[in-house]
Amino acid sequence: MHDMSPLNDLTRPNDAQIREELAAFGLRWINTISWNAGVAELFRMALAKGEAQVTASGALAVTTGTHTGRSPKDKFIVRNDASADTVWWEVNTEMTQAHFNCLKSDMLEHMWLKDIQVQDLVAGADPAHAMPTRIITEHAWQALFMRHLLRQPEAIAAPQLTILCLPSFRADPNRHGTRGSTVIALDLQQGLVLIGGTQYAGEMKKAVFTVMNHHLPSRGVLPMHCSANVGRSGDTALFFGLSGTGKTTLSTDPDRTLVGDDEHGWSSDGIFNIEGGCYAKAISLSAEREPDIFAAANRFGSVLENITINADAIPDFNDGSRTENTRVAYPIAAIANSKSDGCAATPSAIVMLTADAFGVLPPVVRLSPEQAMQHYMAGYTAKLAGTECGIAEPQATFSACFGAPFLTRHPSVYGALLRDLMRKHKVPCYLVNTGWTGGAHGTGQRMPLAVTRRLVTAALSGAIDAAPLRMDPTFGFDVPVRLPGIPEQMLDPRRTWTDTSAYDAAAENLKQRFDAALAKLS
Repeated sequence: MHDMSPLNDLTRPNDAQIREELAAFGLRWINTISWNAGVAELFRMALAKGEAQVTASGALAVTTGTHTGRSPKDKFIVRNDASADTVWWEVNTEMTQAHFNCLKSDMLEHMWLKDIQVQDLVAGADPAHAMPTRIITEHAWQALFMRHLLRQPEAIAAPQLTILCLPSFRADPNRHGTRGSTVIALDLQQGLVLIGGTQYAGEMKKAVFTVMNHHLPSRGVLPMHCSANVGRSGDTALFFGLSGTGKTTLSTDPDRTLVGDDEHGWSSDGIFNIEGGCYAKAISLSAEREPDIFAAANRFGSVLENITINADAIPDFNDGSRTENTRVAYPIAAIANSKSDGCAATPSAIVMLTADAFGVLPPVVRLSPEQAMQHYMAGYTAKLAGTECGIAEPQATFSACFGAPFLTRHPSVYGALLRDLMRKHKVPCYLVNTGWTGGAHGTGQRMPLAVTRRLVTAALSGAIDAAPLRMDPTFGFDVPVRLPGIPEQMLDPRRTWTDTSAYDAAAENLKQRFDAALAKLS
């Protein structure tokens, strides 16, 4: 097939070569192969195959069927020599090698005389820690999604990770040891991920991150579920938080250069983006509130997931009838103020984001190194509607390192790396509540985005360190009493509740939950 994108011969191998490589992998009797097709070609194929519709601005709109979020209960890791002594089995579900091998064999047979898409990409902007990754899937739109989300190689290398994603395949619990027909299975020894029974493309993205979470710590590199940007003076900021807490929104700042919106590594040389694109939540997206992301969502080739398209081919970002977890995928170059090399200096500040469903945390606090470690290990937030299957409204949760579903090792491994890096480089840390104030979810109000942006600016500029501080009597961290442009009452959540005794009880309840979450990790 002719490719519209400018790729050299090294990144566009011939048909005989790819057929030979796929045959060695086990895909011998396939029909057509599209290898490293560019954006324009994948766009055309997705439309021709009826996988998507085009919006008025040239974006590609797709639906993902019954799975509109990740399926963490259907994720497995093979227990073998590469995983038995290193994987955190308390939260990861094991699969036997025999079941995995059977699953792989059946998935390969499922592709008999079918058309496939192959993309050879790279995870990790730092060449010293890059992981060549091969994506094999049925759908052109999923190939386009991963082409946006990972990085383009200068030359193809043998894949260290291969992802076989076949949405039309249905797992058999009796044959494959699965919970049902959906499966995400990782074999860390083979460097192979098998995905079946779900069209949700985020499973591929997070499978890459899970594998990086396993391999990078052994090299002394901290993999992080965080976004990152750089100020005009060259200062790097990290934003930790689960999906929906504001990592993408807050790191996409016209006054700061975006390094990446979701996944990074922190090495002795600085930080690097694991990805090459962004996967932003799109519910209620508007040009007024998030102009850069809105523009990226309305450009040629961007992939819109589960967003309603009206009769005029205009996306309705306010329609959450399919799911609240509507998404848009685009290359990071779609953000005008972004770093193309995906690398930046050692962080100057860390911002931990939490969506406090109880409404008791202040909008911003300063954490000591010990408090930062505790909060990182606990990872308190709220799971927001649609982020996972079965989540219909925010629920308080603790997710170690703000990404427990993607951790293969015990949180103490990542915690020790963060602690050592923070101490070595004297990096300050701030906790920002993007959740509720004036009461719990259902009673209080969501923290205004404009206020959160001002608080983040105050943290990164050093204004919080210069402000008068008080110690929170329940949690013991330092809270600013006054900050420019922020109502003083808002800085003290107890004053925003009409019933202060109810606030005290809710705060103590959350403190006990913190303590219990930390105790489980000891």
